[in-house]
Amino acid sequence: METLAKIGLLRSLDSAAIQRLDTQCAWRRVARNQWIINYQDDTRDVFFVTRGTVRVMIQSVAGRDVLLREIEAGEFFGELAAIDAAPRTAGIVAVTDVTVAQMPAPVFRAAIHAHPDVCDQVLALLARQIRILANRVNEFTTLDARYRIYAELLRLAKTSHHGQSEAVISPPPVQAELAARVSIRREAVSREIKALERAGLLVRRRGALVLTDPARLQRLIDEASETR
Repeated sequence: METLAKIGLLRSLDSAAIQRLDTQCAWRRVARNQWIINYQDDTRDVFFVTRGTVRVMIQSVAGRDVLLREIEAGEFFGELAAIDAAPRTAGIVAVTDVTVAQMPAPVFRAAIHAHPDVCDQVLALLARQIRILANRVNEFTTLDARYRIYAELLRLAKTSHHGQSEAVISPPPVQAELAARVSIRREAVSREIKALERAGLLVRRRGALVLTDPARLQRLIDEASETR
């Protein structure tokens, strides 16, 4: 039986409360590459991902798809429309086969009002998203494509177990995906990845990209920001 018990937002709820919410959701399985929500959709439901991964996509002024972030099992999306009843600001597409619990907006708002921990987590999430978007706006207005790629690679990377001086991106994103994250052409990504390899700042390993000197990449980004 599918359940919301593993959703981080609902961690403070007892089993009875979780079971009530389980029965108030519509459970859906969505195949890979299928859209769950379309941009400017006027639905209001909140979706909890219990299996798989989805992507948040927007369309730039130039008409190019921009990948904002990925949402993993245990997370949720759609809360903005549930709160303000405005059209969706992004589309959601399944990266893998996924299972989602579709919760009506009134049920979601009632849970926020009834459980302070849920409310605090939603507020923290909204604040975090504002900060992320503010950082992205700053990058788009102050950094050339090269340094936006560097910044995205650093965001995707995790500290290596082999040493604090390395960071690993695994699995490695395909170039088209990285291009969508920073809203540039794939050819530009290919060119900059090769340049990083020649400089010894990026190494390809089986199933991973390794940033050999993340601190230096960050310094290059900071220097580029200061010269604008």
